[in-house]
Amino acid sequence: MGSGSNNSTTLDDLAKLSGVSASTVSRALNDHPSISTRTKQRIWALAKAHDYPFRRYMPAGPIGSEGSIAIVTPRTHGRPLPLSHPFFLELLASIGEAARDRGCDFTVSHTSPASYDDLLTVTTTSRANGVIFLGQSNLHEAFNQLAGADARFAVWGAQLPGQKYCSIGSDNLLGGRRATLHLARLGRKRIVFLGETEPEAMQRRAGYLEALKESGLEADPALICPVDFELESAEAAVHTLVRRKVAFDAIFASSDLIALGAIRALRRAGMRVPEDVSVVGYDDMLLSRLSTPALSTIKQDTYKAGRLLVARVLDADGDHRPERLSTDLIVRESCGA
Repeated sequence: MGSGSNNSTTLDDLAKLSGVSASTVSRALNDHPSISTRTKQRIWALAKAHDYPFRRYMPAGPIGSEGSIAIVTPRTHGRPLPLSHPFFLELLASIGEAARDRGCDFTVSHTSPASYDDLLTVTTTSRANGVIFLGQSNLHEAFNQLAGADARFAVWGAQLPGQKYCSIGSDNLLGGRRATLHLARLGRKRIVFLGETEPEAMQRRAGYLEALKESGLEADPALICPVDFELESAEAAVHTLVRRKVAFDAIFASSDLIALGAIRALRRAGMRVPEDVSVVGYDDMLLSRLSTPALSTIKQDTYKAGRLLVARVLDADGDHRPERLSTDLIVRESCGA
């Protein structure tokens, strides 16, 4: 029996193909907890391969939806990405608006994959048409492997060497270079880098180092501070620099939230922004426009990102090419010019 575009495959056909009873097939297709994940994967794959319209019988979302997308956050440093982070809330909003324009629902999954097997389970047992992963963490090679499986997905993240899967992300190297060059042109000589160890932040750090070299400034290891993706970690890092009497006159932070944490720590230390220390962030979140002083930053186009991510998982063209989005330097009060 071949793949039937006329939806002629029946429940009994699937039972014969899978070697289990029709009732087991029915429970598997309806994601019943009594059926093992491995059996569900096998039966769902057969249902898709033989064009069995099982999704219409499953409680995937409101009636009338043209499809559905699952949003999944891989583990970072052993824990899920914080969805409460303002940047990711804005990115989620852009994804949601793009999905709505396509008549599609989206769901934020409770799962936080940490391995290839986890990624495969998420993409092959999901009732969604496709999966958007927010971030790569350390799963670059696992995503490369997943690109060879029958899985429709896209990743918000960096473009990395040897990449075989679709990622949408900003030009992090250029963004980091632009931010640092601007600070150097203002006459700042001791520029701190605050960033995580995730692929995107590492590319922004590479841009920072490139700009220092271009500006004839020394890259001092004491000014490169690894921090977590949160405000409190940035505060602690800047507090440590001040306590150790490390001289610095500017900060490039790999996210706006990190930059805002740095500004709070500078104020507590009696240092003025931008008179004593110029600060540039990365993201252009709404909070960066409302802060005091308003934060200079590198803008990421979350509106365009949301639409590209949704299109890549809904459109059946098999396009795995990564795409870098342009970045812009937005100059506000925190850098002084």
